[in-house]
Order: sequence, then C-alpha cells, then structure tokens
Amino acid sequence: RPVVWRSADGRVERATYSDLRDAAGRISNSLRAHNIGLGDRVATLAFNSFDHLACWYGIMGIGATCHTLNPRLHADQLRYIVNHASDRFIFVDAALASLVIDLLPDCPTIEKVVVLGDEGVAPTFETLSEFTAGCQSDCVWGGFGEETAAGLCYTSGTTGDPKGVLYSHRSNYLHTLHTIAPDAFALSCLDVILPVVPMFHANTWGLAFSAPFVGSKLVLPGPMLDGRSLHELIESEGVTFSAGVPTVWQGYVDHLAAEGVTSTSLRRVVVGGSACPEILMDAFEALGVEVLHAWGMTELSPVGLVASPKPEIADLPPEARKKWRLKQGRPIGIDISIVDDSGKPMMHDGEAAGKLMVRGPAVAERYLGHDESALTGDGWFDTGDVAIIDQLGYVRITDRAKDIIKSGGEWISSVDIENIVMSHPEVAQAAVVAIPHGTWGERPKLYVQLRRIDGNPPPDLKAFLIGKIAKWWMPDEVEIIDSIPLGATGKVDKKALRGSA
Repeated sequence: RPVVWRSADGRVERATYSDLRDAAGRISNSLRAHNIGLGDRVATLAFNSFDHLACWYGIMGIGATCHTLNPRLHADQLRYIVNHASDRFIFVDAALASLVIDLLPDCPTIEKVVVLGDEGVAPTFETLSEFTAGCQSDCVWGGFGEETAAGLCYTSGTTGDPKGVLYSHRSNYLHTLHTIAPDAFALSCLDVILPVVPMFHANTWGLAFSAPFVGSKLVLPGPMLDGRSLHELIESEGVTFSAGVPTVWQGYVDHLAAEGVTSTSLRRVVVGGSACPEILMDAFEALGVEVLHAWGMTELSPVGLVASPKPEIADLPPEARKKWRLKQGRPIGIDISIVDDSGKPMMHDGEAAGKLMVRGPAVAERYLGHDESALTGDGWFDTGDVAIIDQLGYVRITDRAKDIIKSGGEWISSVDIENIVMSHPEVAQAAVVAIPHGTWGERPKLYVQLRRIDGNPPPDLKAFLIGKIAKWWMPDEVEIIDSIPLGATGKVDKKALRGSA
C-alpha cells in the first residue's frame, strides 16, 4: 500500500509501507548502536512526513519512548518539556532545526540531534541518512511488556507548566481498535487517509497507528496546511478520509468556495480540537462530505467521543439529525458521567449540566513525574469540561470549566454563543470570554474576526443574536479585532483574550 507525503519544498514523494518498515528498522538498529533502548526518551520535532513516521516506529519498536514536540510552543515551554522528559536524542525537520539550536545550551540531556533532510542545516548535525548509514533494515521489535511506554505527549490546555502523558503500547493498541470501528471513524483498507492533525498534536488522534493497522493508503501533508495545498493533495491522491481542527478546515472550504469547487474525493472528515461551527458542517455537506464531530484529550490517547449516528437518529431528516451531529459525540472506548460540585452523579436527561468525568483502558492514570493519581478513588478522570449528556448518551460540552461565565450565579455557555455568531456569513472566527462586572460578577465579552475588511460598517452582532440566546446571555461588549489568537494546537487562545479584555 502506498505512503505519500509532501516535502517542505512542495514536492510529492511516494513509497510503500514495506519501505516504511525498512526505514524504521534502520533507525531502530542505529538507535541501539547508540545505546538507546528500553525506557529511553527520544524526541521528534517535525511535521507529518514519511521520515517522521519512520522515526515513530523505529523508536517505539525497540521499547524507547517517542516524545513528540510541538514546534508552535514558546521556546521556554519547549525547554521545560525537553528537560522534564530527559530526552536523549532529537529528530528534527530541517526547517525547524533553528529551534533546536536555540534549545541545546539549556537542555543538557540532549546527546545527539538528527536532521530529517539536510537543507541549510548546521554541519554539526547528522542527517537521517548519515545516522542510519550501514544499518540493516531487518530488526526484531518487541520483547517487552505491553504496558511499556511507547509515546509521550505534553498537554497544552493546562494552567502552569505542561504535563506529560505517557502512552503505553497497550493503550495505543486499544485506542486503535476503538477508533477504527464502524461507530467511530469506520476505517478500512478501502480508505485513503490524510491526517491533517499534526503528529505532534495528541498522538495525531491515533491515525499514525490506525492507517497502517487497516492497511489504507496514507497521505501525509507536511507543513503545508493552507486551503489550496490541501485541496491539491486531496484531489490528486483521491483522499477519502481526513481529520483536523476547525480553523484548518475553514481555510479549506473557503478556498473551495472562492474557486467555485463543488465536489471532492473526500467522503468523511473528523472535526475536533474545538467545537465544529454549524456553518462549517453545512459547507462540507454541500460538498457531499460527512462530518464526524469528535472530542478528546491528550489524557485519553486522545479520542473519547464521536458523534456517529445511533438508530434513533439515523433515519431522521437532515436538519433534525444535525442537532445530534453538532454535539461532541457518544463514548468510544470510555465510560462517561457528569457530576455536581460535590461529586454526586447527575441525570443524563439532556438538561442537567455538570463536570464531565471519564474512565477507560486508554485514560491516563497519572502525569509523568507526579506521584499522585489523576483519577478519583473509583477510577474517574475529571476532564475539566462542563457538559450535558442526553438520554441517548450524546455529550454536548457547554464550556471548559475555566472558560464558563458565571453571571449572577447562573452559567453562560461561551461555546453556544460562539457557535451562533460563527453562523453569520461575515464572521471568520469568534470567541467569548468573561469580563468582571460590579453587580453580576462576570459578564460575556465577544471578540470577532471578520472574513474581510471592505470599508463597510461591521455587522450588528448583538442584533443578530436577538432571539437566538437568552436576553441575559447577550454580550455586554463586542470588539472586532484583526485576528483571533490561536494556541499551539490551533485552538482559540482565550488566555490571551482575557489578558487584553
């Protein structure tokens, strides 16, 4: 089966899974020759490519831990993460090598840097071809317990320092079984899979494992995630399945609309990382693409919910069915519950809102370097989300606990307001944050990024919201800004907005 990838210079290159296995075997043998083995941590700082995937399997296959670094993080966060993980080697894309050069003086555990590609890189770094020169491709993998750590990802949504989450071979395998199932991503060897979600973002939502597992053709986009580049790659390679965050997909559908494109080879798209705006779902459906809304966390390996249909809603008219499809989904491989502030379970009646709790075989038990468990006494993990669960088991997340607005003792969902505002044709992005209020404690403020600036007055978004939300939910302030700040994983950075409010 083919493995196709776009290199940093835009060229599309091709190989097979057999080639990938050989390349990974050479990496494994070279790592062993450099005394890297069971329990050692080897970092990668790279985009989605053949070489990066070969590094994943080459590292994990010998019992070492593959630690994916996010190049979009601030340099101080990268330094902290590398030192906290005690990474020994780093495999880095040539285009990102300058980040590693800046890190090295403050990261004493790093013994070697290996460059994936050799364009314009300091000669002190070995290239991957030099690193594996003379190494055989035959390599015996395994020989260690299934609970052995395979991967390491650090959370991006926590306050304070990022927290490390170790994935075992067992959790990766079980997560793969969960996500390929018909009621989840429904993957098979007939699919052509394009992981738009980066390999450094929460285990690439498992697709780096599930695509080889089912034997599908795999297409890797490299660093080029703009709408035009994605469209060219999708159509030229016949991609049928893809996954990514809403901000990337909005750029893709905007490009297709601008070019007058009305059809695509895509059949299914997973939208996760943040809530899928209804306008984005409508744009995909107009192209004949099914949108699967999904939700997860780094701590869940990461997928936990997928909004796939149950029999009760599968035969409903499209507009009626959309009510459920816009929810975060129903559990895939996990148990779910909502509880009040005292920990008492709440009804799954579609009305009660509480703290979302999850448990399952691919849910992290504790964070790296932390002695205390991240779970309650009976095995539940607090997601930090506030959610409603309906009678069919579908979850609607109303907010992050830290983002929800409490006005006069009542909750206001920033997510609900954002989704409605995003349905306005002139709005490209929206975010709602809490601002202090002398009487009510907190009130909502709406930030908006418009699709275009053409000299016309901005839309009256308060008037647009009338009748769509409760009167007391109406934002006190609306501010039009040039761009909504995004964090390292493509989500809206509400911390930055709160700091400027």
